[in-house]
Amino acid sequence: MKEIKEGFVIETLEKHFGFSTFRTGQKEIIKDILSGHDVLGILPTGTGKSLCYQLPSILFRGITIVVSPLISLMIDQVKQLKAKGFKRVAAINSMMNVEQKKAIINNLNQYKLIYVSPEMLQNSWIMKVLLTQHISLFVIDEAHCISQWGHEFRTDYLKLKAVISQLNNPPVLALSATATPEVQQDIMHYLGRPKMLKRIYPMDRENIAFVIEHTANWTDKVDRIINLLKEKQVPTMIYFSSRMWCERISTILGERLPNRNVSYYHGGMDSEDRLLIQQQFMNNQLDIICCTSAFGMGVDKPDVRLVIHFHMPTQLESYIQEVGRAGRDGKQSVGLVLYSNGDEQIPLTLIEQELPTDKQIQDVFHFLSSTTIRELPQLEEAIFINLELNETQWGFISHQLERNNLIENGILVNDHSKWRTGLETTLAYRNKRMRNKEELFTQFLSWIHSTSCRREKLYESFQNGFTKPELLCCDHCHSVLSNWQTEGLPIKDATYNWNEKLKKIFQIG
Repeated sequence: MKEIKEGFVIETLEKHFGFSTFRTGQKEIIKDILSGHDVLGILPTGTGKSLCYQLPSILFRGITIVVSPLISLMIDQVKQLKAKGFKRVAAINSMMNVEQKKAIINNLNQYKLIYVSPEMLQNSWIMKVLLTQHISLFVIDEAHCISQWGHEFRTDYLKLKAVISQLNNPPVLALSATATPEVQQDIMHYLGRPKMLKRIYPMDRENIAFVIEHTANWTDKVDRIINLLKEKQVPTMIYFSSRMWCERISTILGERLPNRNVSYYHGGMDSEDRLLIQQQFMNNQLDIICCTSAFGMGVDKPDVRLVIHFHMPTQLESYIQEVGRAGRDGKQSVGLVLYSNGDEQIPLTLIEQELPTDKQIQDVFHFLSSTTIRELPQLEEAIFINLELNETQWGFISHQLERNNLIENGILVNDHSKWRTGLETTLAYRNKRMRNKEELFTQFLSWIHSTSCRREKLYESFQNGFTKPELLCCDHCHSVLSNWQTEGLPIKDATYNWNEKLKKIFQIG
């Protein structure tokens, strides 16, 4: 370490985090950060990416800003740090009222680490106060969200380059668990940091075994899950492609598995309800979660042993992220995909819904280029109602408006030639994105139907080679589920309800 001696870094690591050594990649990334370099760090899910900025935040004299995509992720990390005795940390998010935000913003110099969403950094009041502070490090967590080829592309992340510039260009750390070479290049491009030091580590986790089972239909899947969860009493996450399926299967499992605590989680729930479910799962009050892809990034539960995919994700990168929630403590875990003929239709429909159709794009461009109202915010409600766009589709189009210089400071330009060119460019870009998404889904289908080692096939697009596990690898290499030894959960008495728990707590009766 250049300015901070390595011995002091290790001492700080032990004092604040209870570790005497670093995990793979942490030391190298932290050393680069402390030396003032911009870094792109790709580390597998569950290997301690957050330490790469949490430790430097303590050592730096100024403030470290962490851009995070999920409120639940921010809240959970703040809670964990405070539990370890690190009090100079806070999160600014949309769940807070004005007074709560003011309490943090007006006392910003008392904090070392601030978590914030990309949307919050577009707030002029927040930025005005941040500009008065010394920002030592700017961190982008889940940095694949920046990339147009990333599986959770969010247009708000594209505005971070300007934010970093306003904050006098502090060192930048971009972190993700999965990123193809194309996504890595995209991240550096959109951040305006082409010379970032790249610390890219293998994504494969030896302790996760992969299994794909073919089933006749959805009821066959349910029966298989019930039989497996009766046998394997382990914390489990089950992924679905829709909110309806989440709730439906959660109800069935709750009825047929009385000794297990089951609930569901999806993006249609209130923020408070989602946070409650997450905390209950973290605290072992729930041990089976039926969820959509909305559940994952905020979950740092070390002992998830089984991740089941009832429905297929749309690409391998999403799958690697989701199955990576298992076995964060390094113990043997399993990822199980249940596949039935015809399952392809759901992800293909989702892909179509993510992007606007050619007609929707044409209708929006015609409406905006011909309206007499030039302020875009005044038109958004009419666009949603009359043109039947979902939020993701509108996000795509509004990004194209900015990209093609058709909007400046919220005002639509009045140049018909620009609108014609912008329409052509947007349609071409949309078709390119659609082809890319379809190709990525084809890769996932190829993996489902492959006859060779699933681990090798899963990671070949992301890295050169992989580590062959000593124990369980995949269903082509081992009989995984029959050889998987689990510790299990305490068996719960089905008759032991909340009334009896309360009686016991208050010693009633």
